[in-house]
Amino acid sequence: MNTALKLGSLPVMGINMTKNYGSLKASKVKVFAVDGAGDAEFPSFLPKEVEKIKDPFARSLSKRMKRLPVQIGMSESCIMSSCVKPLRQSNKTSPVVLLHCFDSSCLEWRCTYPLLEEAGLEAWAVDVLGWGFSDLETRPPCDVASKRHHLYQLWKSYIKRPMILVGPSLGASVAIDFTVHYPEAVEKLVLINPSVYAEGTGNLAKLPELVAYAGVSFLKSLPLRFYANMVAFNGIPFFTILDWTCVGRLHCLLPWWKDATVSFMLSGGYNVISQIKQVKHKTLIICGQHDQIVSYQHVVKLHSELSNAIIREVSDSGHLPHVDNPKCVAKLIADFAQGDADVNAKSQFCLAQLTALPRQ
Repeated sequence: MNTALKLGSLPVMGINMTKNYGSLKASKVKVFAVDGAGDAEFPSFLPKEVEKIKDPFARSLSKRMKRLPVQIGMSESCIMSSCVKPLRQSNKTSPVVLLHCFDSSCLEWRCTYPLLEEAGLEAWAVDVLGWGFSDLETRPPCDVASKRHHLYQLWKSYIKRPMILVGPSLGASVAIDFTVHYPEAVEKLVLINPSVYAEGTGNLAKLPELVAYAGVSFLKSLPLRFYANMVAFNGIPFFTILDWTCVGRLHCLLPWWKDATVSFMLSGGYNVISQIKQVKHKTLIICGQHDQIVSYQHVVKLHSELSNAIIREVSDSGHLPHVDNPKCVAKLIADFAQGDADVNAKSQFCLAQLTALPRQ
């Protein structure tokens, strides 16, 4: 468990169906009924275990997943890169590009993604190189520079306009690193419970390769991932948590997952501490009211170090508010993307709430 937290936290997938989300459920059904994903087949590149998943929103988003060729290096070689594309592209609003947490996939956005589309946004959910469902049969390096270059090439080939880049947890480090190197590709940033003050993978980068592979195997294990869900969510039936666990580790079943994760671990990982103050883009920081992974002090510290940032707190949520409370997160992202001044006003109230929270 400590290894997982050092790397950026495990992806805990799921939504507490005992909570009251008003019209959220109806909204999601409406969106997926329009796109016809309910009748589609699962992409052939997904592990066959996807057929056993019961979560209807994970099943629907899985069926919309595509692989796009993304050129890497100076050669003509491409990586078939997994993502969920928008149903239609529009020049009316900036595209919203959704990253994910450490060792997760675009399925992390299964609850929020349809709500962003319903709000009229051009939303892309992309898998960061080395995680998710891209074809890595050639075993490319999966260090920070490679992840950054791959994302840029995907943006350059398909998105092509300044984007609103959304990064949860370690995905916030991915977003900051990318923005500093390619500022012209980013219009605004959204950082969700941002894990940005870790100094890379630390001593894990010095492990012998054999030990690193053993550790990564543990990271993949069903008991560890199940435990992470148990810690994050309370009062959820056993079989529901088990299903969420299967969603969260589905990408780990690909044959190159272990090699890609060890490559990242031994490369040193993300350390963006010195880059934070270089970010000049307008930034929305979203934090979960009950986040037990990223501390309150770090959220406030990040707000103070970014020159153009606002904070918004999401109630009744933990480390993954886009999973706990997707309706609220979708509205915050949509308002921010569309330039709603109300987000700025609400953030002042939110900051007052944050400073009143007990220190952890």
